[in-house]
Amino acid sequence: MEVNIPDVLTEVTAAFERYEMALVNNDVVVLDELFWNSPHTLRYGATENLYGFDEICAFRAARPSTGLARTLGRTVITTYGRDFATANTEFHRTGSDRIGRQSQTWMRTPEGWRVVSAHVSFLS
Repeated sequence: MEVNIPDVLTEVTAAFERYEMALVNNDVVVLDELFWNSPHTLRYGATENLYGFDEICAFRAARPSTGLARTLGRTVITTYGRDFATANTEFHRTGSDRIGRQSQTWMRTPEGWRVVSAHVSFLS
């Protein structure tokens, strides 16, 4: 298996950047699109554990749309073969000293790259 095949890395990086843009702009349609529509998808958030696409969508629909801007740092995207990837990043929000961490597992599907697992946490 090849790691970081250039064209695959470019594809996943573009999907990650599209996700980030949708996140900070609260574009729920794109956020929902980029998560795999499956009961197997999960997202562990800073204050919630979401199991399955439906729970993730319900969370996104109910979440406040303010205070979402952030600055990323130390982003590492790694692809494994042509159909699997991870994206990990640290983030900082204005007015907070806490360091946030986000990790995503991406899988190529017939519809395109989708997040199949995600985790968000904060260092104290």
